[in-house]
Amino acid sequence: MPIDLFWIILAGFLYLLLASYAFLSRRKISSLKAGLMDALHKKAEVGNFLSLFSKNLQAVDKIPDSMKMTAHYVADLIGAKSLCIFIIDKNDYLRPEGVMGAFPPLHKTPDRVLTKTRYLLEALRKEKIKVGEGILGEVASSRKCIFIEDALQHELLADSLILIESVMAVPMINEGVVIGVICAVNNRHGGGPFTPEQFSALRFMSDQVVLAHNLVRIYSKLSEQQRISQELDFARQLQSSMLPEEAPRWGHFEIQAFSKPAKEVSGDFYDFVEIDENRLLVVVADACGKGIPACMLMAMTRSFIRAGIDRFTTLHDMMKDLNKDLFRDTGDERFVTVSCCLLDKKELTIEFARAGHTELLISRKDHPIRTIFPDGAALGLLPPELAGDFDLISFAFLDDMSILLYSDGITEALNDQGEEFGLKPLEAILKKNESKAPELLIENILHDVNEFASGVEQADDQTIVVISYKG
Repeated sequence: MPIDLFWIILAGFLYLLLASYAFLSRRKISSLKAGLMDALHKKAEVGNFLSLFSKNLQAVDKIPDSMKMTAHYVADLIGAKSLCIFIIDKNDYLRPEGVMGAFPPLHKTPDRVLTKTRYLLEALRKEKIKVGEGILGEVASSRKCIFIEDALQHELLADSLILIESVMAVPMINEGVVIGVICAVNNRHGGGPFTPEQFSALRFMSDQVVLAHNLVRIYSKLSEQQRISQELDFARQLQSSMLPEEAPRWGHFEIQAFSKPAKEVSGDFYDFVEIDENRLLVVVADACGKGIPACMLMAMTRSFIRAGIDRFTTLHDMMKDLNKDLFRDTGDERFVTVSCCLLDKKELTIEFARAGHTELLISRKDHPIRTIFPDGAALGLLPPELAGDFDLISFAFLDDMSILLYSDGITEALNDQGEEFGLKPLEAILKKNESKAPELLIENILHDVNEFASGVEQADDQTIVVISYKG
């Protein structure tokens, strides 16, 4: 082969190789961008829904309209002309519980056509849709979603006297049991069929609709006094389900946590969120208020943290984003104090930031207790432009070192003289128990606090997280 021809072939091969690599790189970047936008969109959807629904439940006279409000919210979110939330009754029939728009019967209609919305709704409420029969009954029995892009070609919908162009339906599943079906009819955007993105959004929102239905069902069956009791029980169960069952094993670090509510429900919470194979985010927070408002605020904070963890950059940026989200989606005078530790088991380092929360205590054998309290305002209290920055402190974890995160229910515990337990006694306990395991340190802190406050009812929630490294 001539030398010139050889170099021409080699150059062509290298050009094809580089072109293929550039094409694959562009595809990967596009995929990552799409994933990020989807995560941000879903986070906003959940936050907005929780905020709107919790506000709606605050007034007893609005409870019967809550599912109607939910249907309107979901329809607006996915861009449907009409939507109905069907619930399975005790006789295995699907009954409409929340309707938005002129939702048509999904079967052959009588010769006369009911054109006014109120007549369509009356006819819909009188229908008996048996589980296993028809399109909606099949969704309920099979537990499978349906997406009919061209309803005019569908054998069960083609002869309908009401114009049905496109249909989506998803089952509502609560603790493994189908409790109903959500169905959307006709795309309000452009008049064409629903898109795969709209179908995905409807499936994503089904869990939020199940939550809304459960809350409405509980509230509607109880008297006002019973509702208060049920509210506290629900909040307690919700909070309990959000606390980690156990602390994670993270390299040579040992982590222990404890939380005790003052009443039936707590505004405190802690969480452990794995960022990657080396970094763990440890969070201790205190949501203001009591009952359902505090519980929902806690749930929103936890959801925002976990929803944004895939795009985590720094603790400072995370705190800024949290403050922006909470200020936008919470009411006046609602805020959360937070302490965050970013634990790196490879580098044996820790970064610490706080937002209006208590100090971080550091203990090491043969060294005095160190107290760290970087600047940072409580989250959700101030708009982003006034909240200021969140200081970061980073340090290496050394042999026989422990750190203590806690809520103010520990240091502000009161005795029968109205005196607070205080920070100095807590430091003394930490120093005295610096060589003991984290669970024993927590046990001794609680023992001394309980003795100090003996005979006085616990006034505030108490939360402790200990992280130690023995080398």
